[in-house]
Parts: sequence; C-alpha cells; structure tokens
Amino acid sequence: MKRSMHCNTYTKLFLFCCTLLCTSILPAQDSINTYSNVDTTIVRTIVIRANQEKIKSIPRSVRLTNPIVSFKKTKAQTEIFKGFKVPSFWVKENKIGLKLSEVAFVNWNAGGNNSVSTIGNAKFVRNYKFRYIQWANDLELRYGLNAQEGRELRKTDDAIRISSTFGYRRDTISNWYYSVKTKFNTQFSNGYKYPNRTVPISRFMAPGYFFLGAGTSYISKKGTFDLYLSPLTQKMTYVGDQDLANKGAFGVKKAVFDTDGTLIKEGENIYMELGLLITNKWETQVYDNMKLNHRISLYTDYLNNFGNVDVDWELKLDLKVNQYVNASIGTHVIFDDNILFDEEKAADGTITKAGIPRIQFKQLLGVGLAYDF
Repeated sequence: MKRSMHCNTYTKLFLFCCTLLCTSILPAQDSINTYSNVDTTIVRTIVIRANQEKIKSIPRSVRLTNPIVSFKKTKAQTEIFKGFKVPSFWVKENKIGLKLSEVAFVNWNAGGNNSVSTIGNAKFVRNYKFRYIQWANDLELRYGLNAQEGRELRKTDDAIRISSTFGYRRDTISNWYYSVKTKFNTQFSNGYKYPNRTVPISRFMAPGYFFLGAGTSYISKKGTFDLYLSPLTQKMTYVGDQDLANKGAFGVKKAVFDTDGTLIKEGENIYMELGLLITNKWETQVYDNMKLNHRISLYTDYLNNFGNVDVDWELKLDLKVNQYVNASIGTHVIFDDNILFDEEKAADGTITKAGIPRIQFKQLLGVGLAYDF
C-alpha cells in the first residue's frame, strides 16, 4: 500500500518536471522569442555648461579630465561678418573714367603749342541670366575736348550708344539663343569740319541710328564672346536738323529746289533700310593687368545696294596700373556709303559733285583715372 503511494508520488513529480521543462523550451504565443536579437540604441548625452565652476580643493590623487572653456587664445575678428545673401541673377557693371593729356612749352627751341586734351567716358551694364533667358543691356557715353594755344576749342570724341539684346534658349546646355536686338547711336553736340565752325556737319540726333531685328546669338558661358546673326533687321537713320536733311546728309532724300533756288519740297528726315546685321563682341585677358576688347557691326541693305556693307569696328587694349589709374590704346574704323566726303560746290552754292564715301579712322591713346562701382 505504501509502495503504491510512493509510486504515484514519483509519477506525479516526474510529469510536473516534464511539463515545466517543455514550457521553458517552447515559446508561448504571447511571449518574446528568446532566440531573436533585439535592436537596441544607446543614447549618450554630454552636457557642457557655459559657466564653469572652479573646484576649490583638489586632492593630489585626483586628475581632472573635464574640459575647461577658455578664450585666452581666441583672436578678434578683423573682417566684418557678411551674412547670407540671396544670389542675384543680375550682373552689374558701372565705370566712370577721365583721360588727360597735356603738353606745355617754355622757351622751347624746337617750337610747339601748349595743348590740353581730355576725354570723359562712362559705361553701365545690366545683364540678366537665368536658365533659358538672357537679357543684356549696356549704355556707353563718351565726350572729348582739345584746347590748343592759338586756336578755338575743338571736339575730339562724341558718342551715345545704347544696346539691348533679349535671348531665349530651349535647354540649359546649348549656347545658342533665339534673340531680339535693338541698338541706338547718336552724339551730344555739333560736329564741324575744322577750322570751319559756322556750318555744322552733324548734330544731336542728326544723325541718329536705330536698329531693330530678330535672329540668333551664340553667347559663351562666361559671356566673353557674343555673336549675333540677324537676317531681318530694320535700320532707321533720323536727321533732326532740317538744313542737313535738305542737303540729303546721311542718306535721306534731299530737298527739291527750282532753277532759281527756291525751295519746293523740304528734305526727308527719315531714311529706312531693311537688311542683314552681324555683330560680334569679344574680350580676353591678355595678361593680369591687360584686357583686349573687340566690337564689330556689319550691315547690308536688301533694298538698296545689296552687298555694300556698312562697317563699324572698335578695337581697344586696356592697361590697368592700379585700382584707379589705367591706360588705353584703341582704334575705331567706320565705313558708311551714306556718308559722303569731298563735296564740290559751284560759286552760286549749288552742288556740282556729291562726293564719295571714304573710310573713317580714329586712333586713341590715353592715360587717366577710372572708378568702378
């Protein structure tokens, strides 16, 4: 009897141990699997106080490893801090210059006349470029005078030039643009054929040249090379002075007179042309303080004398001495078949020979002051 009771007790104990072992090995449905790796992230935070408190007493066996904030080796800022600025797509250029030349003689055996020459110039550029659009605008002004002992003041340079070109390209990789261009050229004051100062041969807006056309442009990424080709450009020559218009100056239709010299019909003030225009601008840095600038304009009229090309070409070498002093050497060539020279007149004032077009050439050498802003 006692033996059967012990057997039952051992049997129950054995079954309990088996059940306990199974439950410890087999994971339950709502428990965490002990065989999977649990992702853990350790976050450590280091706090540095702005104001450090010094320890008054330090035992000999203690070595301090905490950092101490010190500004003893910090240098003061010498340059003004420039905050972030939103980038602009406009490129601006402002230049004002004054070139002088002077010759003076005192008891000079070889002879000579005292003279002073000055040329003032200003250039303003506003160019916009962003992705598919490029818009270039520039204004150039020049005026020069010469004073020489023994003669009246004379003009040496006179120009007003305004140019604007709007271009659009189909992608940001190509340098070719569909372009529309407009130009305007005239002068400030009267021009004379010296020494005659009574009859002006040109005035403000006599002539005044206006170009408007459409075509294509090749513009380099840096903007130092610009080639414009326009198969359709209208050129308008405006002569605001009626006396010059009556003479048929600069290509306008001259006035009609009868045999007695009585004016029948006044000369026209506007001469219109339609033709092909090619312009090119190029500048390169020859040396660190030497820059070469080239500008040329070629125009031929479809309606009158096609193939007869009007040329306007400027070549200038700028030499920079320092920030404010510079020098320049340049040439300017103009050929226009509407500007005639060597006109011949009879004793009664009638024109017997209208004259012929000639190449106009100007050379410039000057040293002066320049200011960029």
